[in-house]
Amino acid sequence: MTVRYPDSCLVQFAKAPLAGQVKTRLQPTLGKIGCLKLHRALVEHQFRIHQTALVANFELCCSEEHDFFQQLTESTSIPVYVQHGEGLGARMRNTFVDRLSKYSRVIIIGSDCPFIDASYISQAFDILKQGVPAVLGPATDGGYVLIGLNCVNGQLFDGVTWGSDQVMEQTRQRLKGLDWQWQELPFLSDIDRPEDLEKLLDFKKLKKFV
Repeated sequence: MTVRYPDSCLVQFAKAPLAGQVKTRLQPTLGKIGCLKLHRALVEHQFRIHQTALVANFELCCSEEHDFFQQLTESTSIPVYVQHGEGLGARMRNTFVDRLSKYSRVIIIGSDCPFIDASYISQAFDILKQGVPAVLGPATDGGYVLIGLNCVNGQLFDGVTWGSDQVMEQTRQRLKGLDWQWQELPFLSDIDRPEDLEKLLDFKKLKKFV
């Protein structure tokens, strides 16, 4: 199958579905098992979108080996591999270093934002193709749902307070420090807090969690 950007790669990051370790801020509302089910549903939702969209070469990069990921990919040709590095910043940096040795442009997305569609990804690759070093998809909670690069510098990920509402601003400051140009896509929402659940009403397979 031919993808729109054959020299580019889209990587979906996903945490292993372990009860009590995913969607923890939603536990008072959904309970541990409900959070586990929602996490699995969000990972699969994002995976299915990009598996069929054929925007770029697509890969699944998980926090650790788990049967869920093997079941998700077993009837596809999508590569699945394990992230490496201490902490999220190191894992993203290492993924960019690895994939940019093979591809001209690489985008990493998480699995917490069901609103990332093929159009959003295409916009990001179009920006990178124009020669802009970095593109970001800011999240409404102060983080980001997407980061794309056509070159990598480890300083971009050093000292960032991951999981906080400062991630996006700290990343902007690091980009300025590197004297890199970048562009930002429209804000999107992660599904992390009880008030975020209503946003799932537009998704047939996700609205059961509202």
